[in-house]
Amino acid sequence: MEPLATAQRMVAEATALEQAGRLAEAARVYQAVLAQWPFLVDTWYNLGLLLRRLGHYEPALAAYQQALDWGIQGPEEVHLNRSVIYADGLLQPEAAERELAAALRLAPAYVPALLNLANLREDLGRRHEARELYSRVLALDPAHPEALARIANLADFSDPADPLIERLRQAVRAASGRAADQASLGFALGRALDACGAHDAAWEAYTKANQASRDSAPPGTQRYDRAAHEQLIDRIIANFDAGFFQRVAAGGTTPSQAGAPPVFICGMFRSGSTLAEQVLSAHPRVTAGGELDWLPALVHSALSPFPEALAATGPVQIRQLASRYLEARAAVFPEADVLTDKRPDNFLYLGLVKAMFPDARIVHTRRSPLDNCLSVYFLHLDHGMGYATQLLDIGHYYLQQERLMAHWRALFGAQIHEFDYDRFVAAPAAELAGLLAHCGLEWDSRCLEFHQARGSVKTASVWQVRQPLYQRSSGRWRNYERQLAPLRAMLSPPR
Repeated sequence: MEPLATAQRMVAEATALEQAGRLAEAARVYQAVLAQWPFLVDTWYNLGLLLRRLGHYEPALAAYQQALDWGIQGPEEVHLNRSVIYADGLLQPEAAERELAAALRLAPAYVPALLNLANLREDLGRRHEARELYSRVLALDPAHPEALARIANLADFSDPADPLIERLRQAVRAASGRAADQASLGFALGRALDACGAHDAAWEAYTKANQASRDSAPPGTQRYDRAAHEQLIDRIIANFDAGFFQRVAAGGTTPSQAGAPPVFICGMFRSGSTLAEQVLSAHPRVTAGGELDWLPALVHSALSPFPEALAATGPVQIRQLASRYLEARAAVFPEADVLTDKRPDNFLYLGLVKAMFPDARIVHTRRSPLDNCLSVYFLHLDHGMGYATQLLDIGHYYLQQERLMAHWRALFGAQIHEFDYDRFVAAPAAELAGLLAHCGLEWDSRCLEFHQARGSVKTASVWQVRQPLYQRSSGRWRNYERQLAPLRAMLSPPR
């Protein structure tokens, strides 16, 4: 067989493996191809994509660099992909910005790089620079839905007759038939109207935006199944019982780690987890990890099906999982003392956390249930959070979260600290004292000046946590009391 024909056959084999979900095997085949035919530039690019999916960030960067060195067409896209690895995988915003600058030197009108650079500036709290970049996109494409939605989300509104609100309305109408664009624009319109106090109009905009979000879900996206989610919570409770912890504790200590025990911050989305992390990260000993995917990745790779795989999981496997977590920590945060892992849905895995790290500090964030659920409904979340686009599904998910947290509290008691958003904004010093003590930290008044921090914030709360504390989000649900009546009944059933 001709050499290049052999290479093509091997690439086809790697593609088939990738499509079958056998990513590590596919990567090995790509690497074997490139060991013999390193000039196959597109194969370097495909290897970079695959390694990024595997979470092998440094090798992915190296593969992308090879694609650049061999003269790949469209190098600006390679720089864009490298920037995403730096920003989201390695949490190095400066390096991400350098890659985006390189992409824009090659192609000044490359809209994906402009959008990503604007998003990065938002994460860093540089509002004016972000607005200028979104404006550059709109100068290139005045109807660009994402840029228009983003620039509207950076604006302050007080008048329902604001021309930008009318522009959003027109853009929503023009996006008919494009559900994803209607969703982005509709959520921005809802936010603008809510800020103006036009609550009925805001509710209508948010309701349509959530419908558009459901309609834009890719084929095969699972809808939220209440019964199935209840069964998952049942199985987690059944598998993480006292007997499980006795079994894994018999295996001895967990691996040694640099720095203090990790701090896991979890709870419902929009319950104050970003605020809790930013408050803690203002302490000189604390490094904010943000919404790390390390724990879910361990579950999906080593404990599938979860939680049934726990039946065959013993002390040795638990220590191995802890070691893998600590390796990721050392690679991304080598200098961290106290590191926060703030992924809200880690409440599903608190049993695993305590098995891996018995001395881990757990912070559970909560706020008024109606405010919490309303805030979720008003946010454009990922399709993987299927519950988030239907109000009563959000209520159901909230109640199941509470049910599981009751189980964890029964097991771990005071090892879980309840950080109450509403109490904190009303009496911050008193609540801060309890939070710091729980995390083994001495009092530091700088934690009350968290809004002055310069670090990156990669959540929807990026602008809220850059302001001094305010109480206007507490009790916000009363603006929508009529619309929330069914949810209120679900969350407060008659006794």
